[in-house]
Amino acid sequence: MKQLWWKISFYFVLFVVVLFMAIDGYSSVLIVGTAVMATLIFFIIRFIYPLALEKRVDRVESFLRSQKNTPGLYINYVFANRLEDEARTIMEQLMSKYKQAAAQASYKAAYGVYRKDMTAVQEALPYIRYSDYRTYYETILLLEDGESAQARKRLESIKKPWMRSALLTEIELKAGCIETAVKHAREALNSSRGVQHYVLHKEYERILPRAVELVS
Repeated sequence: MKQLWWKISFYFVLFVVVLFMAIDGYSSVLIVGTAVMATLIFFIIRFIYPLALEKRVDRVESFLRSQKNTPGLYINYVFANRLEDEARTIMEQLMSKYKQAAAQASYKAAYGVYRKDMTAVQEALPYIRYSDYRTYYETILLLEDGESAQARKRLESIKKPWMRSALLTEIELKAGCIETAVKHAREALNSSRGVQHYVLHKEYERILPRAVELVS
């Protein structure tokens, strides 16, 4: 409802501005350019910012909850909040929507980690397109196999700081080094934004609450 109100308000204001410019004799190029620029700014504020830049957990959560009709985004809210029934339903929707193995792979791997089903992760791995994400899941598999030293070495090739820190958090947790795990968890939170920041924050609220005490 709030999202609809924002859209109605934006289009009403845009209509008024365009009407004023037309009546006042502005050129059609300027009118169209103003409308396009205003629409682009609105899109960035309402979609791109919470998706990729926002640090406020409550705002990202509000954004994700409004994305029920976009399963590729809404799945982050479902996984982060451990909504078991919705997780199965939304995975069915995604598998039905995306038929190619490469398009399904990241969702299958994430769902495998969510369910602690490493066989599913292993099966999805060859089809994951992006090297950082493929290495991320390879590292998780090594860690689950008890190969902590190899996992630590494998993650060194990952370029994304939040991803490296998140994996180091898991490694230190398994080793029982809570203080070091907290340190890396905070690094992961500080270097992440948008949806990924939200997912990490919700996870650490459950398994490592100390990590989120001083992180907004």
